[in-house]
Amino acid sequence: MYDAPAAPLSEAELRSLDAQYCSWGDTVHYLDNPKFFETCNGSYMYDAEGRAFLDLQMWYSTVNFGYRNPRLNAAAHRQLDHLPQVASQHLHREKVELAALIACDAEAKFGAKGRVHFNVGGAQAVEDSLKLVRNACGGKSLMFAFQGGYHGRTLGASAITSSYRYRRRFGHFGDRAHFVEFPYAFRGPKGMSKEEYGAQCVRNFERLFESEFHGVFDPKAGEAEFAAFYVEPIQGTGGYIIPPKNFFIELKKVLDRHGILLVVDEVQMGIYRTGKLWSIEHFGVQPDVLVFGKAVTNGLNPLSGIWAREELINPGVFPPGSTHSTFNANPMGTAVALETLRMAAEGDYERSVAEKGAYFLDGLKDLQTRWPQLGDVDGLGLALRAELCEADGFTPNKALLDRMVAEGLKGDLDVAGKKMGLILNVGGYYKNVITLAPSLDITTLEIDLALKLLEMLLRRCVTA
Repeated sequence: MYDAPAAPLSEAELRSLDAQYCSWGDTVHYLDNPKFFETCNGSYMYDAEGRAFLDLQMWYSTVNFGYRNPRLNAAAHRQLDHLPQVASQHLHREKVELAALIACDAEAKFGAKGRVHFNVGGAQAVEDSLKLVRNACGGKSLMFAFQGGYHGRTLGASAITSSYRYRRRFGHFGDRAHFVEFPYAFRGPKGMSKEEYGAQCVRNFERLFESEFHGVFDPKAGEAEFAAFYVEPIQGTGGYIIPPKNFFIELKKVLDRHGILLVVDEVQMGIYRTGKLWSIEHFGVQPDVLVFGKAVTNGLNPLSGIWAREELINPGVFPPGSTHSTFNANPMGTAVALETLRMAAEGDYERSVAEKGAYFLDGLKDLQTRWPQLGDVDGLGLALRAELCEADGFTPNKALLDRMVAEGLKGDLDVAGKKMGLILNVGGYYKNVITLAPSLDITTLEIDLALKLLEMLLRRCVTA
């Protein structure tokens, strides 16, 4: 039997317990010995020695408004003292107000009345959307999704996630998606512009409907076998890849012609990461279903959800009990999310995120002039990418990024005589892309610091 100690355990003792009693299946191990952190604030994590680590991934774009955000923490405390728990057969004010806020905003932006359905995690919301889509399309279970796309690791979500490694040992629920090429311009056809490549990807997709022998369409019945196309407007785990501006407009025309729903996954890019509440707003199309999560509560309490058009989700077609979780619209999460959206609307994040993102991207481009190993840099708002390559500026260099991640977590980078660390995230088709998702409240001084620390790591690791 394990007895809780009277005094705090040492790190070595904690690692011993971790090795014996913790499942490693629920972690992402970039290092053999993952870093322990003790506290956090703003853009920083702190270890037991009090060393600051500038965080450029903010819990995978979850803590968009900074660690220990005073206004959001206060909202959580208020709800804890007011109504922290309520069973889901009852209603509470926070759920209804949050749903109305999201739905009214979507109606104004997308021109369609809709409703909001809550859950606790991004993958769970994707599962709910799969049920919703299947129900609306007469039980069709086939979906389109993109190569490089990531939608979660539950059985249903992993079936529409292109990485086989998430399914290899477990199989998947229902039919696997048909994965379509995403316009990854840096590694696209030579001599073709980003826009030309995007147009080619749409044309290749459209050709699937030219003949029954492509396996997706019955021209005699005029009916596709597929229910929906699941998209990330900007690929997240795939490496923060930004498609050309007109790409989704042209793709949606094809979907509409063949009665295929557009489901937009905003779990990682939503809540002003790109300077808009939803990243799809940059691309001029109206989704049929939109999935959100992560930053809607700034990571303080699990909450996710879907918005869908009225005809897909009204109680007549999607009645009570269609899909359910005990904690799906929990009052702690909905209260904090309501405050998050109010705070964001008052804070002019559309302007500030665009300005800070442009400043950060200019700094990355400046680094690129000195380091050919930065083969590609790009960004939209504060969703930025830096693709690490060999000295030729193109061949993927996963080993370099692995070294930089490990060195950044040592916390021994010298800045004006003070030891600091840097937290980086790994992404991309070849796991060679730094996916940068700093706090939306990051200052220009902190961006300058981030660029300085990145160059320190490049200098240390390129010559290693």
